[in-house]
Amino acid sequence: MRISSRRKAIAFFLTFGVCLAAVAFAVGSGWIILNWREGIKVFLGIIFFGAIITGLVLNTIFLVREIRRNEQHDSFINAVTHELKTPIASIRLYLETLQRREVDESQRREFYQSMLVDTERLMGTVEQVLKAGAMAQKKASGQRIPVDFNTVVRECVELARTRHHLLPENLDYRESLPQSGPQSGNARVLGDPDELHTAVTNLLDNAVKYSPGGVHIAVELDAPGEELLVLRVRDRGVGIPQNELKRIFKRFYRVRQRPRVRGTGLGLFIVRAIARNHGGRVFAQSEGSGKGTTVTLELPREVSRNTA
Repeated sequence: MRISSRRKAIAFFLTFGVCLAAVAFAVGSGWIILNWREGIKVFLGIIFFGAIITGLVLNTIFLVREIRRNEQHDSFINAVTHELKTPIASIRLYLETLQRREVDESQRREFYQSMLVDTERLMGTVEQVLKAGAMAQKKASGQRIPVDFNTVVRECVELARTRHHLLPENLDYRESLPQSGPQSGNARVLGDPDELHTAVTNLLDNAVKYSPGGVHIAVELDAPGEELLVLRVRDRGVGIPQNELKRIFKRFYRVRQRPRVRGTGLGLFIVRAIARNHGGRVFAQSEGSGKGTTVTLELPREVSRNTA
């Protein structure tokens, strides 16, 4: 209901702005036609009415953007509230059960393990929000050291397999690094190890979340040139409509046509911010809904220098 009312508000303000611009244009054109022999008046009139029309258009664009931004903020708040409320309710239920009745040791251990999982989920949500806030304020870390990106990706892949209970065939990792030449086996980047782990983990988690029919993810690390490393995460999930491929990297944005899964709409925004902080970029490719998605992360490679 709320989304429908906001769409009506957007349509109203857009139509209202267009009508005002049209009226201003008609009045201005009529005035110019009636006074076309008055040179200086016509010139000033053109400038005046041009400014009015420009102001109306810019004001309408601003209002529409603000309405959409507020809608995204509300969606984010709802998502975060759900992400926080669900594990808290689960932990409370386990604690109340332990408090009110006796349970055997095996069941007690099961409760403890479930509470630990819920706690990790809470911490993950909080970390996502904090990281997104830092990225939005462009607080780039000053720590820039040589990092073996191949090792980072392998660690993230193993973590994803453990976290999501995946078999090796569900999440396959391959590297295509050159085995000869001055850059043989070099997968180093100059960056922040923690941020790089966050970026790769977010890509893998996103691919798992949007593979409801079964997880089949292919991860490939490639070095197409001496100065570039390319990480591709390809899934066979729900896919993304063509007109949404660039929007998914915006803060709070979530594709409406995709199935409703838990999340805050911050994962890919954080990946893009980290890529930019490291001088790289990230983009998505998909043939459409139901046809899977490939997200590509490109980072500048640390070039080995032969000092001999």
